[in-house]
Formats: sequence, structure tokens, C-alpha cells
Amino acid sequence: MSESKWALATFAGGCFWCMVSPFEEELGIHQVVSGYTGGHTENPTYKEVCSETTGHYEAVQISFDPEVFPYEKLLEIYWTQIDPTDPGGQFHDRGDSYRTAIFYHDGQQKQAAEASKQKLEESGKFNAPIVTRILPAKPFYPAEEYHQKYHKKNPFHYKMYRHGSGREAFIKQHWGESR
Repeated sequence: MSESKWALATFAGGCFWCMVSPFEEELGIHQVVSGYTGGHTENPTYKEVCSETTGHYEAVQISFDPEVFPYEKLLEIYWTQIDPTDPGGQFHDRGDSYRTAIFYHDGQQKQAAEASKQKLEESGKFNAPIVTRILPAKPFYPAEEYHQKYHKKNPFHYKMYRHGSGREAFIKQHWGESR
């Protein structure tokens, strides 16, 4: 498949370090990039995004082959990595830049995202409302190089962070396993 044939999916799920590994090794996934989206500042830095003044979410953008790995499967993985009931961030990471959102790239993605959110709401899995937003994709800015594939560059720190943040325990409690 040529580079221009890859589809894009963009998900905000709190700390972008924790959102890469669940997707990256699936067949049909070309690339997972950590970055920033949804804000009003061009080319924001990590420091600017963390200052909560740019309006950006920490997010991942996934290049994938929809014929091998359908968007709906990406959504299934996404929901199992976040607390979709938390409007103030994710786990120990608080603030607007750590909120959850699905950024759709076309009408089909919007429809699939809305259907998956409704299915999760109706499942009874959570006792609180699902607050993850579904928004149109905005410019995506890759994060600084040291954030890319952080889990591979700094595996010990990454594992400690993922565990210490409460994400690991939440996933095990609600989904029975951790990716």
C-alpha cells in the first residue's frame, strides 16, 4: 500500500506515552505518533501544552490500513485504555490537555465513533456518564522527539509511570487485562 493510502485516526487519551503501545504492534498499523491537537496555537511545545493555555489535547495519531485493521477495531482498543467518565483528565494527570476525545477525519469515522460511544454507554460497564468528546480533526502537531516511542526509549520509567498513574489498575479493574 502506498503512503498516501494510509488512513488516519486521532485519539486523545490522557498521557500520550500510554496511548502508543496498545496500537503500534497490531497488524495493519503503520505508525503511531505522539502529539498535540484540538488547540489554537500553531506548533505548540510540550511546555506550552502543559501550561493549559493552548487548548490542545495530548493525543496520538495513527496511520493504518483500514482493509487490514478497521477503524472500529481501533475504537475498541481506544475505549479500553481510558476512563471515559472523567471530564478532568486521566488518572493522576489532571487538566484540559489530558482530557479524552476522538477526533474524526470523515463522516464514516464520526458515525463509527458515535456508535461505539453509544454502545459503551448502553453496556452498563460504567456507573457514570461517558464524557469522551467526539470532535472534528484539527491540525495535529507531532510532539518533540523525546516523546516519540517513549515506552521503548525509557521502558523502566514508562512502566513505573503507567502503574503509578493508576491507568494500569483501572484497565485491569474494568477490562480484566492490560495492554
